[in-house]
Amino acid sequence: MATPFDQLILDPRHTDDSRVRPQSTRPAESEASQSPSLMLLVLLAAAGTVVYAAFLLNPGNRGDWLPYVLVIVAETVLVAHALLAMWTILSAGSNPRGFTFHHAQERLYDLAEILADGAEDEPWLWQIYVEDRPVDVDVFITTYGEDLATIRRTVTAALRIQGKHQTWVLDDGRSDEVRDLAAELGARYVRRLSSGGAKAGNINHALSLARGEYFMVLDADFVPLPAFLHETVPFFAAPDVAFVQTPQTYGNYDNVISRGAGYMQAMFYRYVQPGRNRFNAAFCVGTNVIYRRAAVDAVGGIYTDSKSEDVWTSLMLHEAGWRTIYIPTTLAIGDTPETVEAYTKQQLRWATGGFEIMLTHNPLSRKRSLTMDQRIAYLVTATHYLTGIAPLLLLLVPPLEIYLDLSPMNLTITPATWLLYYAGFYVMQILLAFYTLGSFRWEVLLLAAVSFPIYVRALVNAVMRREQAWHVTGRKGAYRSPFAFMLPQVLAFQFLLVTTVVALWKAYASGDFTLALAWNATNTLILGGFIVTAWREGRRARAAARVRQRTEARGRRRAEADPQRVAAGPADEGARLALVGSDRAPAPYSAATPFTAATPTARTELSTPTDREATS
Repeated sequence: MATPFDQLILDPRHTDDSRVRPQSTRPAESEASQSPSLMLLVLLAAAGTVVYAAFLLNPGNRGDWLPYVLVIVAETVLVAHALLAMWTILSAGSNPRGFTFHHAQERLYDLAEILADGAEDEPWLWQIYVEDRPVDVDVFITTYGEDLATIRRTVTAALRIQGKHQTWVLDDGRSDEVRDLAAELGARYVRRLSSGGAKAGNINHALSLARGEYFMVLDADFVPLPAFLHETVPFFAAPDVAFVQTPQTYGNYDNVISRGAGYMQAMFYRYVQPGRNRFNAAFCVGTNVIYRRAAVDAVGGIYTDSKSEDVWTSLMLHEAGWRTIYIPTTLAIGDTPETVEAYTKQQLRWATGGFEIMLTHNPLSRKRSLTMDQRIAYLVTATHYLTGIAPLLLLLVPPLEIYLDLSPMNLTITPATWLLYYAGFYVMQILLAFYTLGSFRWEVLLLAAVSFPIYVRALVNAVMRREQAWHVTGRKGAYRSPFAFMLPQVLAFQFLLVTTVVALWKAYASGDFTLALAWNATNTLILGGFIVTAWREGRRARAAARVRQRTEARGRRRAEADPQRVAAGPADEGARLALVGSDRAPAPYSAATPFTAATPTARTELSTPTDREATS
């Protein structure tokens, strides 16, 4: 197998002349996004969506006003977002890797320097050059209570990323064990006393200490691949590029929640984000991203007034005229939520941030320095989670017909006609998802249908300006029953179950099995499936807790029987160094003083494996 150094020597240099690179060198992900089969399927789905919308809006098909309004409001949100998503997918054929990228990538390292240093087998020591100028790169790993094994995997991989860089562990959990781990592995360690600004504040604080011209951000549960910098840094040869974002790819599709949460994002990362490149509207997703330091300085640092700091920072950069790039190339593999609790907290945080943009920073306002394409793209982002509230409105329609005989559509329309138009939208959407994901992912439909309480709460949070607590997706903690986070779904299931029984009784008495009965029964089964999933999750967690308790009890008994047994102590103090300022809370990050090692208002503990120094 060829080593990275062998590849530098053997790979052809496609930019030795000024001609355009051959079509055969186009990345595989660009070819996938331009697949004729995909384009045809998207066009058919768009046509089906338009026909369905015309059917709903036809005055002759209108039924009773209350259920009709519910259907129209919900379907308007779903149809509008479906059409805009398909338009973006059709725009995904452009390849951001132009001549400038390839020219910079082929000159990213100095072969003579590598040979002189004897570093052929140590690619993490290779100096990176952009435009024939050496540059420094910082890799920030943000942590907040994740387990040590997870952090160890990520830090170990980050230290071996190809290209010379500094790896920093930014520990907002203020854990001595994490500090010792960083010292053991040879990474820098930063701790702050205040958690102000959550993840954004953590990064901004590190920027007051780091010196790199570029900085990369990784969540503690995303393990980077060695080629991360090799595939992203060359984009910065273009002076207007603010950041390069790569997808969130997951490796823990182990249960219904993790598969559903992961696959829900798959189409976005594979097809929608690439389409946003054409509009210069690709946004950061918080991890697996590398920034130009000067761009972040220009907008005052990572945005701290929202827990969705990634999207807000992207918006600030676009308004300032910077360009962003997304590449659908997997360069880090992480964890998606595995429990109802983790999924609920993740979606609540994301949705609250989106609604905050919608309510406080309307992208369509004339005050925004955005192109029309960017305005539309950010409007879609800000209103995306309304599609998660739409199922709640549709959930109420069948009970209105079952209990009150209120129908959303003209009663002269046969169920077969309704289903024909309905299939034109929903069945085509399922076929499109089936094609892009490779198979039918029922877990996606399950989570999409039952997540409405999360998004309703997020909307209320945004309207009421409630502070949203920060939660880490991969954080491990004390077990809490999944039913503590899904009371609305349980109540909705009970209501729909009773409604289905009433509908069956009415159908048996009249001999007329209605579409409302089938619709309501389907909704009941979906919510019931979610409740069964939560019950199984709780059963597994309780079993694991019992095993853990037995293991701890055996350990205590052994310790009592052998009092000479001594637990391993902390890492050697000589392997750490501390950089400590005053005892007051850290000041907000400011682009005006981006290279301050330690300010009079900050207290920082900075650990490296080699030296000790203190400033005040």
